[in-house]
Amino acid sequence: MATSRRRNRPGALLLTPGAGADRNHHTLLAVAGAVDPLPCERVDFPRRKAGKQGVDRPPVAIASLVADAEALVKRTGITANQLILGGRSFGGRMCSMAVADGLPAAGLVLLSYPLHPPGKPDRMRTEHFSALDLPCLCISGDRDPFGNPDEFAEAIKAIPGPVSQVWLPGGHDPRNVDDAIGEAVRNWIDSLTPR
Repeated sequence: MATSRRRNRPGALLLTPGAGADRNHHTLLAVAGAVDPLPCERVDFPRRKAGKQGVDRPPVAIASLVADAEALVKRTGITANQLILGGRSFGGRMCSMAVADGLPAAGLVLLSYPLHPPGKPDRMRTEHFSALDLPCLCISGDRDPFGNPDEFAEAIKAIPGPVSQVWLPGGHDPRNVDDAIGEAVRNWIDSLTPR
């Protein structure tokens, strides 16, 4: 699906959780509060929606994400390429894969993106990065076992869109930094607004 990548005023934010969490994860709540009054919806993937544990396979998670994105666009009355997609860990990865597959978006917010499984830097999850021709914000803990600053510096070279990075103290789920994460997301979204 061909999409226009021209810059549009962001009109809404859709947030997705990591594999072991739900839409009420503390970081997603902080981001939603920080971007208010921008419409923001936090969604779960199908297994969580059904009250089950475990992780959906990527095709199932992406199909659900596409449906949730289309519903949010319709409810808010924006165009598809005004929607910012984002999430923590698995959720951010699914958003980036959906965009690489053609889902229109104004940008990506990737919180604690899992570049690779812990201790397995030879299994990078970046094969789709070359299709991310849109603004991306990456926020991670500086001791995240899923990807350290040096690994990110190399991996993001494959992303053709502009990439902003924020490093915070901590690991994969950095604690006591939710306000900083929310502020970083809000400032980044503000920077996307055409002047």
